[in-house]
Amino acid sequence: MAASLDAPERRPERFAGARVVVKGADTLRVPTRIGDRVAKLDSPRPVPPSLARELAVLGRTVEDRTFAVRAEGAPAGLVGHPWSTAAFAPYHLDTGRAPRAADEAVATGDWTAPGRRVRTDRGTVTIVGTVRDLGFERALFYTDDRAAQLASDVAQLAVDADPRAVREKVAGSSDAAGVRVLTGAERKDADADPERDSEALVAVNAMLGTAAGVTGFVSVFVVASTFAFAVAQRRREFGLLRTAGATPGQIRRMVLAEAMVVGVVASAAGCALGARGAPLLAAWLVDGGLAPRWFAVGTHTWPYQLAFWTGLFVALSGAVAASRRAGRTGPVEALRDAAVDTGTMTRGRWFFGAGLLLAGIGLPVHALLTEPGGLLGRKSYTSGPMPLIVACALLAPVLVPPLARLLAWLPAQLPGATGLLVRENAAAGVRRTAAVAAPVLVTVALTGSLLGATATIDGAKAQEIRQRTTADFVISGPGGEGAGVRDANGSGAGGSGAGGLGFDAATVERIRRVPGAVVSPTAASAVHVLEDGVALIRSDARAADPAALAATARLPLAAGRVTDLDDHSIIVTEEWERHTVGESVDIWRADGTRASLRIAAVMSVGTGGNGAYVTPRNAPGADVDRIEVKLAAGADASAMVAGLRAAAGRSGGQAFTKDAWVAASYPETDGRTRTGFLLVLGIALLYTGISLANTLVMAGSDRVRELAALRLAGATVPQVLRLVAAEALLVVAVGAVLGTLVAGVGLGGLWGALGVLHAASPLVLPWASLGAAAGACAVLATVSAVIPAALSLRRRPLEYAGTRE
Repeated sequence: MAASLDAPERRPERFAGARVVVKGADTLRVPTRIGDRVAKLDSPRPVPPSLARELAVLGRTVEDRTFAVRAEGAPAGLVGHPWSTAAFAPYHLDTGRAPRAADEAVATGDWTAPGRRVRTDRGTVTIVGTVRDLGFERALFYTDDRAAQLASDVAQLAVDADPRAVREKVAGSSDAAGVRVLTGAERKDADADPERDSEALVAVNAMLGTAAGVTGFVSVFVVASTFAFAVAQRRREFGLLRTAGATPGQIRRMVLAEAMVVGVVASAAGCALGARGAPLLAAWLVDGGLAPRWFAVGTHTWPYQLAFWTGLFVALSGAVAASRRAGRTGPVEALRDAAVDTGTMTRGRWFFGAGLLLAGIGLPVHALLTEPGGLLGRKSYTSGPMPLIVACALLAPVLVPPLARLLAWLPAQLPGATGLLVRENAAAGVRRTAAVAAPVLVTVALTGSLLGATATIDGAKAQEIRQRTTADFVISGPGGEGAGVRDANGSGAGGSGAGGLGFDAATVERIRRVPGAVVSPTAASAVHVLEDGVALIRSDARAADPAALAATARLPLAAGRVTDLDDHSIIVTEEWERHTVGESVDIWRADGTRASLRIAAVMSVGTGGNGAYVTPRNAPGADVDRIEVKLAAGADASAMVAGLRAAAGRSGGQAFTKDAWVAASYPETDGRTRTGFLLVLGIALLYTGISLANTLVMAGSDRVRELAALRLAGATVPQVLRLVAAEALLVVAVGAVLGTLVAGVGLGGLWGALGVLHAASPLVLPWASLGAAAGACAVLATVSAVIPAALSLRRRPLEYAGTRE
């Protein structure tokens, strides 16, 4: 986790050899009463031409332009640049020569070769040279004049002049608001996505933070459960110590001292194992696509110190309640030899168990009534089950006996005594049953809550977009997933291409001319709004033509009409501070320009991804990245599909049916998200597995005389082992049922929140994952119970039956 806190220092890439780089305004700065609020612009502004002319006086300048290029057979994410900027990386020709004509280009990498003709959406070019791929981009270099024709805006300017003079010139220019002068390490900000390393670590840090939180909870939970069982097993020992004169305080200190010794040894061993396992975990994260390729464990030492003291704290925290119970053991306990656990429900267990049960149910209900959207957050459905898990563990002496009798009712009716013995042993040995069921409870509850919540939310998102889209087909940028448009013969309407890029005006116009097509092109953008006078909030936005949008979409409007949207208005959601139709709201567009827009309509919150809608005029720099197409009344569907195939395929776009697009855009669960949750659950399962095995081994050593008595009563060794295995399976079933109920309660709150937010979706319980978790616990429990029992049965029953404690 320490390795995920800081990204490595990234050095300049494209302009490593430039003396000074002048970059257009890419930051929004809004003054407030508590200081300036700053945000990155989604559409940075170009370097003003007047400033470029002023800087040319100081020394040689090179204009940099960047534009998307689609090419047949090219790698994804291909971009175009002027050839004169290649020297700053620096790129050196490996083969061929520099471009000299408008239809010539130099390519990075080995995906093409000099002399080849490559068809692109910018025209067919001849590759006249190649340069080595430096790893940070895939590019085609055109002549400077051709690049200027393809992209008129100058994104940044390399200046060969004294940095101080450049700064003075920029500071004195009237057109240089927000323009930045980059030198030294700052030149990395001129690269594409300079913060990608830090952003890549955000998800890693969040996932590992979730894993740490869940692991901390599980470890305290299982340690407390194990210590409670250990104290219950040793009540006669503590009674003898009390008879010999030990005070309750001495008993408590003895238990805590034992916990400290075990905690020190275990924490030290954990640190040693962690040092070996951390690099393996980092490599697994990289292989699974959860972390960037360069991610590796560093040389930090503080995590080991933190882990050691945290482990010791966990051991002591888990032993505190058990030590208090041990201190309350009376001398008379030394004389007791009851097979039935009594006095298991103390006032403290009732108080804390009932309180946590009320909290586990009451907090989601309160959130449901006040802020239902909060229940959709990862923190909510990760931590939400924890109070209920602890409540079930504290109330286990009340919950376990009736549940065990219910689950074992049918086996108890079968011929033979095995089913009856299993039922009564589980119900009578409440402490043992509760201690074994606790790890299963936490594993199954977390599995159901985490995987069920993501599946339910993903289903709600897919249902939302399915209801919102009334178009018959959706054309997205190349590189999209899913099946293409299918005609009667099953052939697709997609095209080849690279990268998820926007469509140019010519492509949009070709699609508009397809007979029978009602076309609604939209573009992804963003707006910022200042709320409460101090919070600068970014909101995703889509730019669309109002009439076309109304024809191909059914927005979840709470008020207003889509057709009322114009260049002076905006459609917002109920999440906005101002969300009354007719009210004006000040926003900052994607390029940082400010506008006061009237609210034309208001959408319901839904799952939180509705964003805002504006017209193209209020989305500067946004390229069309999605085209929704509706079949006009009376139009020939087959002809329109063929026309879409031809029009979209020429630019590398892919055309999907509505259902195929929803399935491709909103899959059931993102693979990396699922892998991350499996990591969290895997760590939890490891903890609970150790606890389960340890508890069953402890319980087995305590039942030697009981098993010997069964042998003396006439039971065979296989019969005794089957009895032990059946008891283990029954206890696992008890824990699994309680865990499923906990998960169901949490998911019920989530499902209710979706209904309140007008995003109703079927509740999803991941039965396969729940079965796998319960099955793993069952196998581990059976093995851990049967092996000690089998070892104890190797000696003659009379030897154990007469054994003194």
